[in-house]
Amino acid sequence: MAQVHPSAIVDPRAELAPDVTVGPYSVIGPRVRVGAGTQIGSHVVLEGNTRIGSGNRIFSFAAVGTEPQDKKYAGEDTELVIGDGNTIREYCLINTGTVQGGNITTIGSGNWIMGYAHVAHDCTVGSNTIIANGVQLAGHVRVDDWAIIGGTSAVHQFVRVGAHTMCGGGTILLQDLPPFIMCNGNPAKPYGVHVEGLKRRQFSAESIAALRRAYKIVYRENLPLAEARVALDALIAEEPEHSVAPLRAFAEFLANPGRGLLR
Repeated sequence: MAQVHPSAIVDPRAELAPDVTVGPYSVIGPRVRVGAGTQIGSHVVLEGNTRIGSGNRIFSFAAVGTEPQDKKYAGEDTELVIGDGNTIREYCLINTGTVQGGNITTIGSGNWIMGYAHVAHDCTVGSNTIIANGVQLAGHVRVDDWAIIGGTSAVHQFVRVGAHTMCGGGTILLQDLPPFIMCNGNPAKPYGVHVEGLKRRQFSAESIAALRRAYKIVYRENLPLAEARVALDALIAEEPEHSVAPLRAFAEFLANPGRGLLR
């Protein structure tokens, strides 16, 4: 049986795994499901149609599964799904989805979401990301695996943040950030390949060198995007197979510009 503090209010219809812990004064709504080993601190609010996996830690005053902050929302049955092993720190706000955005907000596994961060309606956050203190993700944002978003940054709605990227603190990101790239500033500007992060994740020296050549093509040769993509395809054809996978991921991102590419 879950360990629930006497002062907590847990709706009898909520589904808590037997080893879930719930701290003082927390409130859990009727449609919440929480997986094994998840720890819910004091004064946490879990509501909405929310599914939380195993081994998560949710700290004091977080509000998870609340209604979207979207004027179009009219009480529809939308969802929030959170994976395993996430850390969600104090005062985080995470909303469910909207009908217009596919009905669901999704957060993967192994993420570190720090204090006062907001993950808005219909966001898709991958796994192993770091979303630092005060980061604001607007509606429909996509953050891919291993991305790092520095403190007090803001990401415009519908923007994509590619895998293995890094946004410096205070960044205002208004356009899509391709994978493996660093950015900073208001508005954001690109600042090269995230080399240190790639080294830590065991990317080969050859792959990193190839990504640096790709960055030069897209960001330093003043080519229109269509011409840069042609040159990037030529680079992919020249590279040995063992180092080409990151280049392909980079090229695929560029082929789907979404809200527009940060250049």
